[in-house]
Amino acid sequence: MGMGPSSPQPWQRHRLCSALLVLVLFVFLWGTSQANEELAALPPRGWNSYDSFSWTVDESAYLQNAQILAEKLLPHGYQYAVIDFLWYRKYVDGAYTDSYGFDNIDEWGRPFPDLQRFPSSTVDRGFSQIASKVHGMGLKFGIHLMKGISVQAVNANTPILDIKTGKPYIEDGHQWTARDIGLTHRTCAWMPHGFMSVNTDTGAGRAFLRSLYRQYADWGVDFVKVDCIFGTDYSPEEIITISELLQEIDRPIILSLSPGTEATPALAENISDHVNMYRITGDDWDNWNDVSSHFSVSSSFAAAKKIGATGLRGRSWPDLDMLPFGWLTDPSVNQGPHRKCNLTLDEQKTQMALWSMAKSPLMYGGDLRHLDDITLSIITNPTLLKINHYSKNNMEFHYVHSERTSKKEHSGRFRSPYHVDLTKNDGMFVGLTACNDDTANGWYMISQDGKPDHICRNYEIQNDKIRNTSDTCLDASAGRRRTASEIRFPMFSACRWHAKQMWELNANGNLVSSYSGLCASVESRDEGVFYEIGTNGARAWVATGSKGEIYLAFFNLDSTSRKMAARISDLGMVLRRALLRKHLCSCTEVWSGKNFSLTKEEISAVVNPHASMLFEIIC
Repeated sequence: MGMGPSSPQPWQRHRLCSALLVLVLFVFLWGTSQANEELAALPPRGWNSYDSFSWTVDESAYLQNAQILAEKLLPHGYQYAVIDFLWYRKYVDGAYTDSYGFDNIDEWGRPFPDLQRFPSSTVDRGFSQIASKVHGMGLKFGIHLMKGISVQAVNANTPILDIKTGKPYIEDGHQWTARDIGLTHRTCAWMPHGFMSVNTDTGAGRAFLRSLYRQYADWGVDFVKVDCIFGTDYSPEEIITISELLQEIDRPIILSLSPGTEATPALAENISDHVNMYRITGDDWDNWNDVSSHFSVSSSFAAAKKIGATGLRGRSWPDLDMLPFGWLTDPSVNQGPHRKCNLTLDEQKTQMALWSMAKSPLMYGGDLRHLDDITLSIITNPTLLKINHYSKNNMEFHYVHSERTSKKEHSGRFRSPYHVDLTKNDGMFVGLTACNDDTANGWYMISQDGKPDHICRNYEIQNDKIRNTSDTCLDASAGRRRTASEIRFPMFSACRWHAKQMWELNANGNLVSSYSGLCASVESRDEGVFYEIGTNGARAWVATGSKGEIYLAFFNLDSTSRKMAARISDLGMVLRRALLRKHLCSCTEVWSGKNFSLTKEEISAVVNPHASMLFEIIC
């Protein structure tokens, strides 16, 4: 006679219960560790689709790039695969960056992927299928977002989802909708037909953002790049709200801000500890003016001790934008990759060296399907990557001797770490200050063709002081997204009648930012943090390694070769390293691998135009 299944013995039941308890405890601890993981403990690295595809990337091209990222760059720390903007826009005739009516939004006013470009999204009207494939490659999945809520959703007056009930959000007996929370006076400056801020002072505004970011977490998103929310479009309340909502989610998600037009260390002070990355420049493209415009702004953030400061669940990093190397598209086009990078090899090395010395996040922008060996060697240089992640004391080094043909320069000791040549309008800067500050007064409005829409101020620089004279006006443009080299500090120019800014002029003569609530001031050399106007000349950066190495980078921003030199004693002074003696030190140039002798207690080399030299000094 056969025997049926027997009941477990007591000792078996005890072992089974113990095993289940261990499993439950493991799952709990794993989830807790995931939620408490220090985010962005090191500057994040990855690939972003924007430089090569603009907004037209599709699922096939994205996954092909992700696969190459996993194979070739993941071993070097590049782990985030990011789909950039307008993934929810239909790729059809008439659709472009600021077009209206082509976006996919659900019944709750939330965007979902274009099903033609991302066919796997038909499963859940989301990215869960793609995210699962990316995670299977060992990568992390990221998406670009715009701030707030879409203009389409507001015009359609969609209801707001209450994720606690799965029904429309109701408060005080009122069913809230998109029109109740959309701030129509705060649309994105470069995409006014696309998105606007939401009122985060209301429970409904927070409920909408909560439903948005909880959905992204459910899709498996690890990285969000939120645009039109920092710099000119500064929305600190929304930044902080998003940060708080992400902390409610068990899934760790990196919070990155973009684009950072006209960002300053003072502007970042209130939000840097709520995010993990934040752009401090306009869009960086593959031209030398864009690259050279990053030197002064990166120096100011380093001097302000913002590199690796406290951030959302971890650290935060000033972001110099992507590396536009390899196979690219053009800015603001509806077209995929079709051309080679316009930067020379020296210029690409200069950009990589600055990004590494400034410890910027490294996001490669080229189409990885066309990644060549030379580009690969630049973005995976082991010393540069070691500096980018593990170096300390990163700062601009001001004690550099420079010689160009017959003209000699010596930077000497600057009166401030931000050297500025004051010449007429180019010495003046628009800053943000408290509205009761005297420097915020003196603005006035003029009109043209009966339209009172132009803000001006009379000034002239004389002996580093402001003296009222002829009209000059704010130079800004809301019509398009500008590149890094087009963002000028100052923003003054001769009157240009199309210029717009998101400011409000009050009766006291204050120019109030509609985003930050701070007031515009005009500053000169002695009044604050500034940026060098010129792009020519010699610059240098210094940092220390985890094993006591000293890294010194020479940058020649000039169009002709320069001989540059730095004294060992000055390095010791700046880095507070006593008794640096040349006979105890070895010096290797990283790009070439050549050994350099330390003659006369100094490091000296001729640097090619737009080139860099990076020295690793071991004493």
